Amino acid sequence: MFQDLSITTQMGIWGFIIGLLLGAVIHRTNFCAMGAVSDIVSFSDWRRMRAWILAMAVAILGAQTLHLLGYIDLTRSIYLSTNFQLSGLVLGGLIFGFGMVLAGGCPGRNLMRVGNGDLKAMLVMFVLAWAANLSMKGLFAYPRIWLQSAVSFDLKSLGVSDQGVATILGALTGAGGVAMHTVVMLAFAAALALFAFKDAGFRRSPRHVAAGVLIGLLIVLAWVVTGYLGFDEFDPQPITSFTFIAPAADALKYWMFWTGDTITFAIASVTGVVIGAFISSKLNRTFHLSTFVDTPDTVRNIVGAVLMGFGGIMALGCTFGQGITGMSTLALGSIIATLSIIAGGVLGVKYMERVLDI
Repeated sequence: MFQDLSITTQMGIWGFIIGLLLGAVIHRTNFCAMGAVSDIVSFSDWRRMRAWILAMAVAILGAQTLHLLGYIDLTRSIYLSTNFQLSGLVLGGLIFGFGMVLAGGCPGRNLMRVGNGDLKAMLVMFVLAWAANLSMKGLFAYPRIWLQSAVSFDLKSLGVSDQGVATILGALTGAGGVAMHTVVMLAFAAALALFAFKDAGFRRSPRHVAAGVLIGLLIVLAWVVTGYLGFDEFDPQPITSFTFIAPAADALKYWMFWTGDTITFAIASVTGVVIGAFISSKLNRTFHLSTFVDTPDTVRNIVGAVLMGFGGIMALGCTFGQGITGMSTLALGSIIATLSIIAGGVLGVKYMERVLDI
């Protein structure tokens, strides 16, 4: 479709298009990982969590099938690195999860809210991007690196080629290969899908079912674009799908300095989510400007944004980056990071209940 353009520009265009779709889906379905945790803790309502889990199942089935058929190589992604930073995954996940509650949602949710006219979410994303930049290469990088390396080891020393669950099980049992990967893929996808659909309330909610299916499919589509359409041995592109911590930091720098020739799938997808949500909110007439309630609300959101930026870089992703994209690679680190994010979210909701005397 865009053959006359450079591969980098093609990836940017595709990132923007798929980001538009994701922003619209998040807006229309009210998909929110933080909301999923809050719904369970405060109201015992599991529907949004089941939507998140269904998205994982769809993404796992799609991404792993493409990998097994040789269309994409997930081992090129950051999630299957042999550098296993356990302390970073756990502590970063906890910090991110707590921060997303203070900030009223994960980065994906806040990007959608920006498109819907929420000025509070706009400040959250600016501060998050700033904190993420500090955590990658600035002042916060020193404590981040120290915490990540506190409990860290190279899986190569254990004779394991990557941190995929199937690879690890294969190394332990001696029964690796396509068969092991197929069994693990089907087991994870089936277990997650069955958990999602076993609840009658979820099955009777088309909005939640649609959220899980559509978001899972968009994650897979992004893998196809970056891992298959974007594969060029003369101009290699990073294989990735949706994640919003480092891309938000990169997008802030890109739109500030307008470097022009460095647009990436990730940067364009961040922009696409905002505009997709804006178009969706205008079409169904829900767009409205809103802002902070009071000073404590402002402080909580800023602190939450900083925690998300720092924790997300340390955990190598957010509720999308690790919770769906990373999970689709079946990386052990992504499973640990996702569970840590959920645990941090639970702690955050409990804290907010005490602060607000709910």
